[in-house]
Formats: sequence, C-alpha cells, structure tokens
Amino acid sequence: MAKHARDSNAQLSSSNKRFCTTHFRPNKVATSEAAAAVDADPPFFKLEAAVKDSVKNPIKGESIVYWMRMADLRISDNRALWLASSQAKKQEIPLIVIFALSPQDYIAHDRSPRRIDFTLRNLIKLKASLAELDIPLHSVTHTPRRTMADRIISMVSDFGCTNIYANIEYELDELRRDLKVCDLAKGKGIKTIFVHNKCIVEPGIILTKDKRAYSVRLLVVNEFVSANAILEVYSPYQRGWLKELNSNIPHYLEDCPKPEANPSSIRTNAKFASLFDTPIPPAIEGFELQQEDRKKMRDVFPEGEEAAAEILRRFLTSKSRTSQSGAVNPLASGEEESNKASRILKYDQDRDRADRDSTSRLSVYLSSGVLSIRECVRATMKLLNSDKVEGGRDSGIGRWVQELAWRDFYTCVLVGYPRVSMGRPFLEKFSAVVWEDHQAPEDCETVDKTVDREKDGEMLRRWKEGTTGVPIVDATMRCLKAMGWVHNRMRMITAMFLTKDLMIDWRVGERYFMEQLIDGDLASNNGGWQWSASTGVDPCPYFRIFNPYSQSTKADPTGDFIRSWVPELSKLRGPDLHNPPESAAKKLGYPLPVAKHAEARDRALRRFKNPGEK
Repeated sequence: MAKHARDSNAQLSSSNKRFCTTHFRPNKVATSEAAAAVDADPPFFKLEAAVKDSVKNPIKGESIVYWMRMADLRISDNRALWLASSQAKKQEIPLIVIFALSPQDYIAHDRSPRRIDFTLRNLIKLKASLAELDIPLHSVTHTPRRTMADRIISMVSDFGCTNIYANIEYELDELRRDLKVCDLAKGKGIKTIFVHNKCIVEPGIILTKDKRAYSVRLLVVNEFVSANAILEVYSPYQRGWLKELNSNIPHYLEDCPKPEANPSSIRTNAKFASLFDTPIPPAIEGFELQQEDRKKMRDVFPEGEEAAAEILRRFLTSKSRTSQSGAVNPLASGEEESNKASRILKYDQDRDRADRDSTSRLSVYLSSGVLSIRECVRATMKLLNSDKVEGGRDSGIGRWVQELAWRDFYTCVLVGYPRVSMGRPFLEKFSAVVWEDHQAPEDCETVDKTVDREKDGEMLRRWKEGTTGVPIVDATMRCLKAMGWVHNRMRMITAMFLTKDLMIDWRVGERYFMEQLIDGDLASNNGGWQWSASTGVDPCPYFRIFNPYSQSTKADPTGDFIRSWVPELSKLRGPDLHNPPESAAKKLGYPLPVAKHAEARDRALRRFKNPGEK
C-alpha cells in the first residue's frame, strides 16, 4: 500500500519503546506552511539581534556562569568557556559551569541511549578536570523542556550571576529556547553572551553573490527538474570557505586557552561549595544502556579529550591496520607510524573503503565537541609544516579537510533553512512523493514476538535488522546496530536503498539512525538522508540511483566488511558474495532480496519525476 508522507507522529513510528510509553509526544513533522513561515524569519538572526541588544553594562555579580551544552564537551579550545573565565578573572569572582540534562529534548531529537551515555561519561570526566581548577560543574535534570529557559535564569540568578556565556546551538528548538533566555535575562539585568564554537567558519559568512546562504539552484523545465537541474552547491561553498579561512587564519583557527583556576576559597564559599558535590547521573531514565552494550561503547568510544587527541594523532601519523576494523578500541597498541602512508595521507584513495581502517572515526568526538574541529585543521597544517590550510581534492589531507567543511556546510543549511529541523524536505515539491507504507497492519504477525518493533512493516523491519538479502545493506545495518557507528559511504548506500529501492520515507531512516548513532548530529544526519533521498540541498539527483551491488564491489572489494558482519556469507568470495545466487543463499540460510533493484529503480524514477503519482 502506498501513501503520501503524513504530517503526524504515527507516520514516523519509532522502534524504541520509550517513545511510545512516555506521555511526551512531540510533533515530528511540521506543516509546509509552518516551515515556510520559519524559513522566512530564521530564529538564528533573531538570536544575534537579541545578544546585541542584551544588557550593556551589568552590575558586578557574585559569579560568572558558563552554560555547557551537548556539543561542547571539552575544556580546551572552548570559546565560551575561555571568555567566561577571562571575565571572571577580570572581575575577580568565581567561574561556575552548569549543564542541564533535558530528557524531553532527547526524546524530541531522537537522541540515542549511546549518545546520552557518551555525554554522561564525558561530563563525569569534565567535572573531575574542572574540579582540579577549583571550578565546579553543576548539573541538573529538568522537565518539562518548555520551561528550561526559566530554570536556567532562576539558577543563574541564585548564583548572583550577571553574565552568562554559552556556545550557540543551531537547531531550531535550541535557538528558540535561547531567545527566551535572552528575554528573561534582560529583565533581570543579566547579560547574555552566545558565541560561535561548533564551526570553523561560522554561518552567515560564506554567501552566494546575491548574499544568500548556499543551498540549491534549480533550472526548472516544464515544472520538473531537468537532467542538468542541480548545479554545484557544496563545491562553490567549499571554495569560498577555504578562501575565507586562509584569508584570516588567526581568527578562524584561534586556539582558545584553557580556563584559569578559581581561587581555592570557593571551596568554602557558602553559596558555591556544595556545587562540587553535585553528582553526574550514571544514566537518564528511558535512555539506559544494557550492561554489555555500555561496556562495549566504553571500549570502542573512550571518553575524554585525551582519548580524542590520541585518536586524531594516530589518524595523522599511523598506517591502516586490519585489526582496527570493526568494533575495537581505537587506542589498541600496535600502531605503525608512517610519514608516507598514514591514514590521512591515503585518505583520498581509501576514504570510501569499508573493508579498511581508513577513516578517522572522530565523528563522535566532533559532534559532541570533545574534540575541537579547529584543532583538526591546525593539526593538518602542522603535519604539512604550512601556514595555509590544504583543502584540495588531490591529496589525502585536502580531502579530509573537505569533509570537515561539509560539517560547516550542513550547519549553515540548518541556520538559513530551519525547515530541515522541522521534518520537512528542503525541496518542498518532493513532499508529494508517494512512499510505501512502512507500518505493519494492526493484525500483523511478526516473526519474533519478543521484539517490540512498534508495528514496523516487513520491509522496514528487515532493513533495520539487516536481513534484506542485499549483503552490503545488511552488513551496514548490523554494524550500525552493534556499534552505533558505521562508515559514511555505507550510510549513503543503505539510505539510498531504503528511500529508492524500498521507497520508504527518508524521515523514517533519518530517525532510526539518530536513535542508533553515538555520533548523531541533526545537521549532518539530516543532510545525508536528504541527499540520498534527493529531497535536500545539493542532493543526489533523483535519477541517480545507487545500484547496491556495484556500490558493494567498490566499497568492499575484498569482502571483509560483509563477511565480518554477515557471517552466513563467510564462505563466499568474488561476485557471489556481493550478490549471492539464489541457490547459494538458500543453502547458507541467507534471505533472498526484498526487492529487485531494476524494478525498484523504475518505480522510484516514476514517482520522483511525477510527485504525487504512484
């Protein structure tokens, strides 16, 4: 049964029980009218204006507060933290760090338990590190999320603070929350200072010639996008980004010092001493990990700035190792140093290989801010002994820097076109595309009654479980489920398979990824899914549909990735591994493909060419 995407929560049902059992059920998909209204008046620019209109000369308070968020979990090279520390030093008053845990926001944003666990692990480490500087990290858990701004200002007021610092979060809900914070703070004589920290080149700097944010330019013919319709968008953005960056490196790549220590007398201050004893909870209700998974995540994604720095160093200086593929500790001994064949130097050749330890695996540290993205770029300059940033296509370093620029690009899209935060396609004409019904009928009998699938239909269930009968897709989905991470090229292949071969709404896949990924980031995840679904900025044209079998031979030429995650096929080699013959599949107990690619491709072409038609 086919249908149009509905503007309802039911359309995007979750596989995680906590989304059904909670009383909090936020709307996931806005109407096109609501999205257009927000696009016409983006809240980011309102926040910039509110910060400029903040209290000019607040009276001296009893403390300075730095409000840490989920994307800046570090002490070093942290702009808001350094500014707050400098102001505290100048006024000779203590610096207080606060962190607000918001379970309803985690539900609304489909945060994975792994991401929440990673956040808590880093907070515990940060609390200890800050305590060594006599700086307390005070955490609170707050519900409901609609009153978060009130809670923050109340807490700041209790601390006698008249200056609050924070790094900007660019998602729509967070921008609206911070606008409310600015309004409440102004009424109480508190100055709000929100600064850029996530990006290398912040949003609003790289614009088209007519001063718009780079997005997508279309040549429309007979109401449909022609074969040459989607022009380069990221490419001109990246060229402008690199030019701008190299024109003012001291500004964009400034290395902010660590905060200075508070006077030790804060330990006996009646108002602040108890803040050192505020515990970081070991888990958040509804986001708990099973003990085995928790142990695995600690091993595969160790917390802390020191771990992140060492993972970066190894990517820059050591060779790829077969033993480092899969769910293993990135800091395992045995690395081989090389100044000619390190992973970054081979990145231009090997970046799309899933069968090699070819990528940095730093995404979780970048999305959570444990590692500064500016430090990544500075490290490449040091490696080259250069005073300019290398960002070309013909070198491993240049290619990797381009991947960092993609992060900035998708954040700029989030800022300039907040509709993508609201469950809407960037290209609204594709909201009429007819998708297959991904939900099972009410009386559906599932294979395993012990698994709560929240009424996933057969096709969606098999995609999530990695039993589609397409080896590269199945290996990807099993890796995702086991690790909370998977190679980016594999993300693209499986996203294209869901949206084009199975014709299931891209928002279903986007949400499932966020619920699984330890590195889940709205801008990057949404950008990747809309690219694959041909609905976003600079998208893959709808008529360019990945053949999963040919993609498999390119991404996993040795077959090691597939054999690692799909052990049923471990005895197969060559073409049979990537596309098992029916006889071999039956003999090995491997499922037959859920869809025939050629037929599925024709269906996708028809529906995208004529949105609204089946």
